[in-house]
Amino acid sequence: MIIYHGSKHIIKTPEYGKGKPYNDYGRGFYCTESPELAKEWACTESRGGYANQYTLDLDGLKVLNLSDSEYTILHWLAVLLRNRVFNVRNRISGIGKQYILDHFKVETSFYDVIRGYRADDSYFSFAQDFLDNTITLQKLSEAMKLGKLGEQIVLMTPTAFSHIEFMGSEVAERDIYYPLRKNRDELARSTYFSSRNDMDLTADDLFLADIIRGRLTADDPRIQ
Repeated sequence: MIIYHGSKHIIKTPEYGKGKPYNDYGRGFYCTESPELAKEWACTESRGGYANQYTLDLDGLKVLNLSDSEYTILHWLAVLLRNRVFNVRNRISGIGKQYILDHFKVETSFYDVIRGYRADDSYFSFAQDFLDNTITLQKLSEAMKLGKLGEQIVLMTPTAFSHIEFMGSEVAERDIYYPLRKNRDELARSTYFSSRNDMDLTADDLFLADIIRGRLTADDPRIQ
């Protein structure tokens, strides 16, 4: 497959063990199949960067796809809770965090590559709202599709790094791609807040407190 990594640098040889440990899925090399998204991720308000292009040979690699039907958004959230810093703002947040970790844990250490949602700043705040018992599970699922960030592909092991080959890079101009990144985030937030304020609840809608109270697990059809 062809993947792209947005960075302020040209990275011809990605190195295993580098990167921040508190990213979505832990320390790894984070990529996307979209060169345009990689260019957005490469840019900040003050500078541009590069979309580095690679081929990734998946043959022989163990791939965890968190979008597969056997996983729910709570499995994705459990992975995030292990790696990202969430605020425990109330009693439900604290109990709920532990409940999700206990009942929806995914053992990621078995896999060379992980595919799943990307928790950009706005998307991370949506997950925090769910943990705060502010939005339902259904609203969280809808929110993760806003802005069309797509999936990220993360190389996690030395074996995965040995299956990647640099193909070249494209310049990401700050004046073009930072506004696109900013607009994508603002659109996702505004659409989310508009939807959140329209809380037309049904009998099937589940807040985190409902999941805890009902002792719901991944095999419950209401979680799917």
